[in-house]
Amino acid sequence: MIFRLLTGDQVAGLIDLDTLIDAMSAALKRFSAGGVVQPVRTVIEARDQHFLAVMPALLREPPAMGAKLVTVFASNAEAGLPTHLATICLFSPHTGALVALMDGTRITEWRTAAVSAASAEVLGRDETSVMAIIGSGVQARSHLLAMERIFELSQIRVWSPAPDHQYGFITEMESRTDTPLIGSDSPELAVANADLVVLATSSTTPVVRNEWIKSGAHVVSVGACRPNQREMDPALVARGRLFVDSRAAAMVESGDVVMGIAEGHIKASHIAGELGEVLAGKIEGRRSPREITIFKSLGMAIEDLVAAEMVYARAVQQDVGEEIEI
Repeated sequence: MIFRLLTGDQVAGLIDLDTLIDAMSAALKRFSAGGVVQPVRTVIEARDQHFLAVMPALLREPPAMGAKLVTVFASNAEAGLPTHLATICLFSPHTGALVALMDGTRITEWRTAAVSAASAEVLGRDETSVMAIIGSGVQARSHLLAMERIFELSQIRVWSPAPDHQYGFITEMESRTDTPLIGSDSPELAVANADLVVLATSSTTPVVRNEWIKSGAHVVSVGACRPNQREMDPALVARGRLFVDSRAAAMVESGDVVMGIAEGHIKASHIAGELGEVLAGKIEGRRSPREITIFKSLGMAIEDLVAAEMVYARAVQQDVGEEIEI
């Protein structure tokens, strides 16, 4: 059996963000329409904020099959290593044979931002101008570049709990964008009057308060992926029109949802729907210019599978990677 091995740099070189946003929109619509076989991910806790997750998916049409193995080890940051590490396996949907093994960390980074951009396109306001990013890691970087594909931004405000990380983010990204980047002294100052708020943190407790978010904003939350973690003030979740990538996953994995229900802030019915349903025109998204919309992103195996299939097809076409026989 021969499979193709792709490194992180090779994967990154084969990703086109504009194409990926379109591909993620299509994948989300297929998922919400029932065209995907995907269980809620299996998670093994190693210790607090350290876990291994297994994420398989099968796409019925066009046929595709694969799985991502991802580890989240919060202590890696102290050693200068990524806190999220991932590997993706692609299998032939016809024979079950392994056809590709590739770095999944870069795919996770870019597909997450692409999905968030798809949410902003249908849930954000057309006149969106000011974006706030809470966080300064890889997701903050990818989200900045992805959101610029959707809106003509006049200002991007950034806040990180680590001032040196905030400075490093701005220093690195100001050469990759024409939009002015402004470092904020607090999360409150960063999100004040922002039209678009991206929460890309490793925090396990809320980083923004309800009263800081202006009416009409679109909020994207990509952190806090465990039932005992939250990024948002529960009052904000209750105030906003809430959308998720997977309703089934949100009900067991998202602390912003699970704890909000347990504490009586919201009911399960507060989830307005899945993003794929909005993209397909099955349910209404934003209902008024003053409504706050929230997209809680947990990340799904189908997103990884579709992104990996795109990377693999380009790798074969361009003869990138190493073919290995096992």
